[in-house]
Amino acid sequence: MKVRSLKTALVLMLFAATTALAQVAVKTNVPMDILRLPNAAVEVGFAPKWTAELGAYYNPWKFSDDKQHKLLLIQPELRYWLCDRFNGHFFGLHLMGGAFNTMGFEPPFALWDDMEDYRYKGRFYGGGISYGYSWILDRHFNIEATIGVGYNYVDYEKYECKNCGDKLGEGDKHYLGPTKAAVNLIYVF
Repeated sequence: MKVRSLKTALVLMLFAATTALAQVAVKTNVPMDILRLPNAAVEVGFAPKWTAELGAYYNPWKFSDDKQHKLLLIQPELRYWLCDRFNGHFFGLHLMGGAFNTMGFEPPFALWDDMEDYRYKGRFYGGGISYGYSWILDRHFNIEATIGVGYNYVDYEKYECKNCGDKLGEGDKHYLGPTKAAVNLIYVF
């Protein structure tokens, strides 16, 4: 997936929502921003208790000491709000897909025990369910916490060393566990 097509999709979703006079919010996951993993999402209210969100995470950089966790993640979600949309408790169904290229460290919920010593790259696809709560701070700002669990199919290649080396193998894995965690700062239009 290209970054340009992601930006285009987010802009079109925002434009379509505002021209239809729907309620729209833009958000960022603050802990991921602190960890230098740029992200953004657009959420559109289309019924009194329903919203749709399109979120993306993109990290193209290497870190120091030849460590990297390059990532592109797209995560759409359909949400049902127990009170009013953008306020209180909600449940969601999310999909996800993306690509990764990681070496030199082990992220939480690592799929392989030797990620610190080898380079892995590949793609993943999956989905899950989520729960969250949104607190209204004022007319335009909210804070939201959400967590989700689900399944991912991971197609990968393993390489001999961090920066070079031959391909050691390839395969696939099935992951069942956390698929979403966020503390979002939200601006509601």
